[in-house]
Amino acid sequence: MIKAPDYVLQVKAYVPGKPAEELERELGIKGSIKLASNENPLGPSKLAIEAIANCTAGLNRYPDGGGFYLRQKLSQVLGVNQDCFILGNGSNELLDIAVRTFMGPGDEAVMARPSFVVYASSVRIQGGIPVEVPLTGDFRHDLDAMAKAVTPKTRMLFIANPNNPTGTINTEAELDGLFASIPPEILVVMDEAYYEYVTAPEYARSMRHFLAKKNILILRTFSKIYGLAGLRIGYGISHPGILDQMDRVRPPFNTGAISQAAAMAALDDVGHVEMSRKINNQGKEFLYGELSALGLEYIPTEANFIFLPVENAASLYEKLLRDGVIIRPMGPGAVRITIGTPEENARLIETLKKILDIKGLIIE
Repeated sequence: MIKAPDYVLQVKAYVPGKPAEELERELGIKGSIKLASNENPLGPSKLAIEAIANCTAGLNRYPDGGGFYLRQKLSQVLGVNQDCFILGNGSNELLDIAVRTFMGPGDEAVMARPSFVVYASSVRIQGGIPVEVPLTGDFRHDLDAMAKAVTPKTRMLFIANPNNPTGTINTEAELDGLFASIPPEILVVMDEAYYEYVTAPEYARSMRHFLAKKNILILRTFSKIYGLAGLRIGYGISHPGILDQMDRVRPPFNTGAISQAAAMAALDDVGHVEMSRKINNQGKEFLYGELSALGLEYIPTEANFIFLPVENAASLYEKLLRDGVIIRPMGPGAVRITIGTPEENARLIETLKKILDIKGLIIE
């Protein structure tokens, strides 16, 4: 049997959650709710749905390989030249393209731990070395420590802001300090999948560093607040010289016609984004109060999910699952819970009340 290189075989495959329908069949339950994947519980914009319906006639043709009209729309919305955008099959693909473009075997990339697992796996698959720096005591990226972890072999540095899975952010001053502390040739990848949910005024504005001509790649997605996770489309913002190199690696026709049309329509529906943010903020405050009343520690979030450090994470996940509430276990000591609709949030809390005692411990 043919064998992949050792650095590929050492990578653990990403394990997605099972479809809710399959879990219901296995467990003999109905009406489950999924609070595991940080999706928008309101679904996509009506304008996006209409655009999808109107796009089916030309599906025998390949899509616009460069995404001209979507990049033009992004240019109008964000006030940046359209040559500064690249499209991907979700921002996830753009992460992978960036690593394959700028890293080779033995090169290093600095990232936080825990953070989005794809950073480390993409680097390892390329034969690179992930240099993982623990989060601070308040579960944020330690940008000072990450800067100190840079070596002559470092090619890239990844920052999830807000961070997944903790929902925490880094500030403008902290990002300024990072750029002042690292060599200018290192590519800083700012993963901003959840940036539309952020309300904190001190949130680091990565566009300022892009406009200052720094080596930065900003990644955003239509999977979260825009509700288009099933269509897999995201975009990157960087300087044409960086994107020209990535385009040499980017597969032809990597984003579909339906995805591009839906994304353009979603950008027009400002009201849907505002409502999604409002529902998320209301759900966040409701869950903060209820989780505190249950004796559960949580990390304040700037995203659409809440990170709970718990000693009994696996047991908590299993008990919620058997009651039809699907969350995401994050190793032995934490779970991540997506903020849902008011009805979903209320059901989560009612289920937690059934399985926890007054100290937040699971009733066996």
